[in-house]
Amino acid sequence: MELMIAAVLIGLMLALLAGGLWIGLALMAIGILGMLGFTPRAPGDGMAVAIWSHGSSWTLTALPLFLWMGEILFRTKLSEDMFKGLSPWLERLPGRLLHTNIIGCTLFAAVSGSSAATCATIGKIALPELERRGYPESMALGTLAGAGTLGLLIPPSIIMIVYGVAADVSISKLFIGGVLPGILLATLFMGWVVVWSLLNPGKIPAADLKTSFVEKLVASKNLIPVILLIGGVLGSIYSGIATATEAAAIGVIGSLIIAASQRTLNRASFLAALLGATRLYCMIALILAGSAFLTLAMGYIGLPRHLAGWIGALGLSPAMLLVALAIFYVLLGCFLDGISIVVLTMAVLMPTIQAAGIDPLWFGIFVVVVVEMAQVTPPVGFNLFVLQGLTGRDMAVIARYALPYFLLMVLAVVLLYLFPGLVTWLPGHMIG
Repeated sequence: MELMIAAVLIGLMLALLAGGLWIGLALMAIGILGMLGFTPRAPGDGMAVAIWSHGSSWTLTALPLFLWMGEILFRTKLSEDMFKGLSPWLERLPGRLLHTNIIGCTLFAAVSGSSAATCATIGKIALPELERRGYPESMALGTLAGAGTLGLLIPPSIIMIVYGVAADVSISKLFIGGVLPGILLATLFMGWVVVWSLLNPGKIPAADLKTSFVEKLVASKNLIPVILLIGGVLGSIYSGIATATEAAAIGVIGSLIIAASQRTLNRASFLAALLGATRLYCMIALILAGSAFLTLAMGYIGLPRHLAGWIGALGLSPAMLLVALAIFYVLLGCFLDGISIVVLTMAVLMPTIQAAGIDPLWFGIFVVVVVEMAQVTPPVGFNLFVLQGLTGRDMAVIARYALPYFLLMVLAVVLLYLFPGLVTWLPGHMIG
């Protein structure tokens, strides 16, 4: 009976979303219909309590601050400086400047928290430069599509904050838990570029100029601002000096200092960054509010408990359960953005995950990686949209270029399952 109710509610929700209703409002509407139709309790007071208790969470205050930090840095010369600082060091590595896409995205992800912002910001600088120097379009776009997804995994990650609030997991531990998997993915991407370049040596342009070690050190001064900002945000969390929210405030102050030092901070850019962060946070907050109420309604109906029991009765091993969930998330990612996927599924899946004995911290990183995979799958792969807007190329072509990086993410999921310490080791050694 409960599964039939779930099917009806899911069908109604998909119909509302297909009709163009905002995601947050659709979630609230399904919660109201569920409580009115299948419980004796009126939805009004439950909605008020659920939305207020989640919306007033101190943990959630990290979200608008990190969004603001990313918006400020989006309007600076940080990505341009990173390109200048990285390129001299990569001239002897097979693939040469293709690695600037990957390392640049990794560094910018550590100060933006957004996959789309990472992809767009690095792409604006790197793609024209790579095209001018004659690098193959397939590798230039492919590396950017793949490495741009690191904006979700390298902390501070917006989707990690959403998951932490939805699943009641420490955001600070999620941030630190994402560091090694993020480095792992970046290493896999760079490894593929090296292998491809060795197999296709004639397609990589020769280095323009040989630079001395001293010249490389001089160019590296451009990396100092981003390294200091990453150290301030992540170092303060890992050392126990600051919580995720306090680290977000440190990040905002640091980004304002960087913008001022680069002379990109003025009244217009300050207000544009503030309004951009406000608009994005309001969108996410409405989704979270709808999710909070829908979670309450599902609890009254009893759907999470019955679904967990049904999945448990299937006798799936943890490995098979994770395979099924990975496929499920990638399919959802063909139609929904990452934040919506997390808030739509956590209320129902967390009891099942806990019953299977899967660590919620590890599962959070697993979810982020498979949602990353969805960022490069059509028709709603956000990174594909960004690159299409930057280049005008057909989305199917960009998706084909991104396919090797999708497969490398699958490999990363397998490695995280085989070696869970990649996620849990750093959080287990946090101070304070």
